[in-house]
Amino acid sequence: MAASVKEAQDLWLDAFLEAEQRWRDTEPARLRKLRAEAWDRFRSLGFPTTKHEEWKYTNVAPLARTAFRTAEPAEPAAGVLPDSAVARLVFVNGRFEERLSSASWPAGVRAGSLRDLSLRAVVEERLGCYARFDQHPFVALNTALFEDGAVVEIARGAVVEQPLWIIHLAVPSGQPSACHPRVLVAAGEQSQASVIELYLSAGQGIFFTNAVTELAAAQDAIIEHYRIQQEALSAYHVATVQYHQGRGASILSHNVAFGAGLARNDVNSVLDGEGAECILNGLYVAGGEQLVDNHTALDHAQPHTSSREFYKGVLDGKATGVFNGKIMVRPGAQKTDAIQSNKNLLLSPEASINTKPQLEIYADDVRCTHGATVGQLDEEAIFYFRTRGIPRDTARELLTFAFAADVLGRMKVEPVREQLERELFRRLRPSGNRGEGA
Repeated sequence: MAASVKEAQDLWLDAFLEAEQRWRDTEPARLRKLRAEAWDRFRSLGFPTTKHEEWKYTNVAPLARTAFRTAEPAEPAAGVLPDSAVARLVFVNGRFEERLSSASWPAGVRAGSLRDLSLRAVVEERLGCYARFDQHPFVALNTALFEDGAVVEIARGAVVEQPLWIIHLAVPSGQPSACHPRVLVAAGEQSQASVIELYLSAGQGIFFTNAVTELAAAQDAIIEHYRIQQEALSAYHVATVQYHQGRGASILSHNVAFGAGLARNDVNSVLDGEGAECILNGLYVAGGEQLVDNHTALDHAQPHTSSREFYKGVLDGKATGVFNGKIMVRPGAQKTDAIQSNKNLLLSPEASINTKPQLEIYADDVRCTHGATVGQLDEEAIFYFRTRGIPRDTARELLTFAFAADVLGRMKVEPVREQLERELFRRLRPSGNRGEGA
């Protein structure tokens, strides 16, 4: 439903006042204060426009003018959740679904809803400490309006073999709806685990997911984090992931964007301890008139840290891609070792990509490189396939799959990798309805 920006913002105000009233007697004072500060900041910032450098190529005016209402509770359809998601937290339209979630967790793991009283201490101490909303209106909006969220606490020294799943399911209704999922992961010293965030939608309808994830890895923790977005084309999806790494902490991040008509993903990490290491892998596949925008920032705040970033995009139809990756090296962060790469494959003359790798360096003893490429399929490679009796369309599918699957091959959780490879191949086939969403 189209509305003026003023009318749409009035609905956000109503949602904030309702949330404030609902949690007034049960929410800790710190979180109530945080909500109020975030709401004031959102009102001050407003929705970004293409005049803002960070949003130059992504026009959110249609989102800002849509009269979204808080998503109502809904019943998910059977068979939506992946069979491999055994240890899991499930949220439907932003609300915790206890009956669909795990009752027990592996040794060394505590997990549940933000409303779980047994997890209140970690929520009070950590929530909002890493994802700052002073310059990001959507983080401010999430912080003011989140209904519920996931908390995962991994004990010091725990080695968790079983992947930990956090599943967010959007079930659209007859009117534009919105939810603001929140995720907090606290990994203790010398812990090891894999955390998988999955965003799905059931059915068509205008839906806005505005998600914020905070993941803090303490000294020598090793965390593999997956974030997979497969929502329908009628969805808007805006997400911020903020990592904070202590001394010697290692984060391996996989960010996969297949769905949503407009998708914006901000993935940031502060390497705040010597010896910290961060690897960002990303894959975005879009068709039709999809727009997918990836912004990343690696902040090397201490010496002897390293980062690697590998993002790939496949764009077909009239799809538009955006990649903006920044490597920041703080004063005194000597011996920083950072490499960034963004490669894009355009399958259609009407598809486009705006790519901007950045280096911002304030130390003199570092090794930092970056690069970006944009191209089409190699006609000589296609010809090679055809000389061996392989049809042109099949050759294109195989070459495109090989280009994109290179990112998926870096994933260590085999069931996730295999499922995404099947989904990727389905989308690349002519009968796979590229760009039509999940």
